Amino acid sequence: MPAQLTYTRPRELLLSCLAHPSLVINLSEIEWDMLLPLTRHSKLMGRLAERLIQLGIFNRLPARVQDHLIGSMRLTEHRQRMVLWEINRLERALKTSGTTVLVLKGGAYILARLSAGSGRLLADVDILVAHNDLDTIEKLLLSQGWEAVQLDDYDEHYYRAWMHEIPPLRHRDRCIEVDVHHTVLPVSSRYKPNPELLLTEARPVEGCQFKVLAPCDMILHSAAHLFLDGEFVNGLRDLSDIDLLLREFSQKDSRFWTRLLHRAAEMKLTRPLFYALRYTRRMLKTPVPRRAVVAAEFYSPGRRMARIMDALFERALMPDIPDVNDRWTPLARRLLLMRSHWLKMPPALLAYHTFRKSVKRWRPSAPK
Repeated sequence: MPAQLTYTRPRELLLSCLAHPSLVINLSEIEWDMLLPLTRHSKLMGRLAERLIQLGIFNRLPARVQDHLIGSMRLTEHRQRMVLWEINRLERALKTSGTTVLVLKGGAYILARLSAGSGRLLADVDILVAHNDLDTIEKLLLSQGWEAVQLDDYDEHYYRAWMHEIPPLRHRDRCIEVDVHHTVLPVSSRYKPNPELLLTEARPVEGCQFKVLAPCDMILHSAAHLFLDGEFVNGLRDLSDIDLLLREFSQKDSRFWTRLLHRAAEMKLTRPLFYALRYTRRMLKTPVPRRAVVAAEFYSPGRRMARIMDALFERALMPDIPDVNDRWTPLARRLLLMRSHWLKMPPALLAYHTFRKSVKRWRPSAPK
């Protein structure tokens, strides 16, 4: 008799198994054939595998499923080793700088041994330094083997004048990209969190000279990156990061939710936090207390606009593959990208930037 299909929609299957991993023990072969590609495209297969091991049910899975999950864990472990080695090399290069350096995003989750780092597939290293230390850091890295990614004059100027980071660096002997930030959002953005507050509240890491963001700042940074950037290649993975961070930090600190809402107001990131709490609850069933939900609603864009944003974000945050896309998904992604540019740049700069990029896109290539 063929296996019975309980989940008929790939979206429902993926979100249910991420929110409640123990459900996978009852999946049919057909559902596993549906779920594995979804987790792979979402870059969440390694994370799911690690959670199943923690729950003690990994060995009860079909052998072929275990093979896929083990392969994903091996890849994740390899990438994490590469990133940790790059952080080690950065420590060595910057040990004489006398500056405070923060590791951001996935690298920070690994260094701080957070649940969000378990099974997290990493691609690069992001660090944050004070703006006044930026030249010192860049010169030290360039003198010790890191090289800037080659950009044309306009893009170089755009990075230096308007972005929250210098052009990416990569060591000549290694393939891991290093992004050196001096704040967490573009200088031209309408949202302007104070980077000095981030540096002041940064937490030390055992066995490492670098620091990481404080718990509330870690969540706010991830929320700002996800809901303001307009790029959703890893949208569901980043939402899963926020979900795990919220669960872990709220269990460790009884006043966490009060601190988080207060910090969001202090950092002027209340709207990204509203979206983070809304979509982690709706999509991943994050246990957010009622009082925090009510308080965050104060920062809502309004009931009608919230419904519109639901239609956009709940499509864009899913992996961009035919199994979960519908006919409105490309439009949702396009509208959110346009929104991100509108939030990122004032109108005059946006018009000029769009013109320059359009000219570059349509300019004929030079003959070889």
